[in-house]
Amino acid sequence: MAQNLPVTMACGPYDRLQALKEGVVRPEGIDLRYIEIQSPPEIFARMLKTNSFDVAEMSSAHYITMKSRGDFPYLALPVFPSRLFRHGFIFINRHSDIKAPTDLAGKRIAVQEYRQSAGVWIRGILKSEYGVDLSDVTWLEGGVDAPRRFDETMDLRPARDLTIDLLGPDTCISDVLASGEVDAYFGARAPQAFFRSDDVVRLFPDYRGEERQYFERTGIYPIMHTMIVTEELHLEHPWAAESLYKALSDAKKWALEQMRFSGAQRYIVPWLFADIDEIDELFGGDPCPYGLEPNRKTLETAVGYLFEQGFIDRPMDIEELFIPIVGWEE
Repeated sequence: MAQNLPVTMACGPYDRLQALKEGVVRPEGIDLRYIEIQSPPEIFARMLKTNSFDVAEMSSAHYITMKSRGDFPYLALPVFPSRLFRHGFIFINRHSDIKAPTDLAGKRIAVQEYRQSAGVWIRGILKSEYGVDLSDVTWLEGGVDAPRRFDETMDLRPARDLTIDLLGPDTCISDVLASGEVDAYFGARAPQAFFRSDDVVRLFPDYRGEERQYFERTGIYPIMHTMIVTEELHLEHPWAAESLYKALSDAKKWALEQMRFSGAQRYIVPWLFADIDEIDELFGGDPCPYGLEPNRKTLETAVGYLFEQGFIDRPMDIEELFIPIVGWEE
């Protein structure tokens, strides 16, 4: 009897992957060892520095940038475990004279990592949707709530003349944002300064309304992360990609079914079912479809932003970036 292929997968703590973690869904022909890691950046670093996994969650901006630059022994599945609107992740010091998005021009703006997918999307949206000129911004990079060191492997730089200063070794973004040493912060998560200082506020107070209008106008729900497999695994076992894609899709379907079960509310969200009604209205029931075609505009927009911001030297076709998937359904 043929043995299943052992595969190790690392991903963040997402409901859409819980069925794989618990063994409710099993990939055909694969013995999956699922490793849940709280911090996606830790997954990225372990995959890229030590090749610790066969399959892993990966920053979409990092993946696209590295694929464009040549020798990068990974391929992506058209699966997107992390998506977030980003209007709510622009924070300002209330004394910075920033009243509107265009006021960000010429300011001192902190980021955790300039190459971060969240930052790529925020800069792109500010330019394309609000006409913000960020060409003369002074960028500062550092840890959000604790100091961090520059990492040559992970901290990619655009291929253009751009000055990014590093925060000191004993300070973090929360500190300099609260003190007014920087005017604003763009990032993947809210800084602690937002919760403890009245001087730190969101640029868009009604960010949910702003994000809804953005989606209604563009049809884009920004993709943060994708799933990559090692080139070695794909070349030796090309069938595995389809099996993994199908299992990941089934796991998401299971998560959506669990979310909708009203006999016992699964999540501590008081108006969960009102939110589900809104999801149905806006997204047709599934806000996070997998595959290329349902995500073509979002992916092409991301590629366009990476090109405009100097991370890639040409606007790549998305077919170059992802393993072809049949996605057969009866």
